[in-house]
Amino acid sequence: MGCCFSASIKSENPSRKVVNITHDSKQQDGLTGGSNKVSQLKIFKYDELKTATRHFRPHNMVGEGASGRVFKGWLDEQTLAPAKPGTGIIVAVKKFNQEGFEGHKELMAQINHHPNIVKLIGYCLEDDHRFLVSEFLTTGSLENHLFLRTSYDEPLSWSNRMKIALGTAKVLAFLHSDEVNVIYRDLKASHILLDSNFNAKLSDFSLARGGPSGDESHVSTRVMGTFGFAAPEYIATGHLTKKCDVYSFGVVLLEILSGKRALDRNRPAGEQNLVEWAKPYLLSKRRIFKVMDARIAGQYLASEAMKVAKIAIQCLSVQPQFRPTMADVVRALEQVQDSSDTGSSSRSSGSVPEQR
Repeated sequence: MGCCFSASIKSENPSRKVVNITHDSKQQDGLTGGSNKVSQLKIFKYDELKTATRHFRPHNMVGEGASGRVFKGWLDEQTLAPAKPGTGIIVAVKKFNQEGFEGHKELMAQINHHPNIVKLIGYCLEDDHRFLVSEFLTTGSLENHLFLRTSYDEPLSWSNRMKIALGTAKVLAFLHSDEVNVIYRDLKASHILLDSNFNAKLSDFSLARGGPSGDESHVSTRVMGTFGFAAPEYIATGHLTKKCDVYSFGVVLLEILSGKRALDRNRPAGEQNLVEWAKPYLLSKRRIFKVMDARIAGQYLASEAMKVAKIAIQCLSVQPQFRPTMADVVRALEQVQDSSDTGSSSRSSGSVPEQR
């Protein structure tokens, strides 16, 4: 299937840049075949969504990305009719730019059953209006909890960080399976939402792409995604593979361990790129404390931190063939979780060596 993209670079915040994507209106990223599941979704009228979001008022906007804006809305829990703010259920209403909607809708319908994916409720396709309606997670995103420290009473605990990492790995392994064969392409902390029990829910599939099929080793595209998370070979060649998602997961895992952003111009010159700065410390039991988030010291064993750091290092291999599959990552993180459960009584005495 042919495709056409154009890309431009813009600043997302002072410490990060993103690639802003415009999709060809006929491009569906190879994601097709979800018509039966699409038919099971609620079809909303534009006026219903306008009422649910109070006319898309600016103070109800909760996010904005390359593919469109997201608004908070309220629906009756039983009928899914518009409800008054503060009543019924809260939903996220994503208003799409004109391009890329159909492929996104089909993909979301296909994968809607996975517990680690934000649940799609319905859609609107009326005149020029393109909307997807999904569950709204009031706990916020992983980005909020890791980096916006004034918004929450306590930093994410070690156990919740590992729970989020495992949930994210599981959904990527699901996407990479032969049955689904999808490359997410834009994994980052802001796209990992959290429910009230800190279960990870992957959101915003606007850059997701069907993976290579048959004898193909990769999908050729223009480079898209967020700087700091994209795999080096993808940036260099535009060749997209599932191992590109693995690299991005390694970056997110490093953010989870450190509580630091992947790119941050406010840090000292040698520390602005988290991957480059942290790599020398990750395999040293004596020096790994330099990377670990000091706010959760004492919540884990040094051996646990080393196991997770080893997973991150493998995912961040410059050569994609040396990176594990996401199924391998899931198994490794499950082993860490098992050892954490059995060794919880040892944590009261501290987790990492003292700084020397």
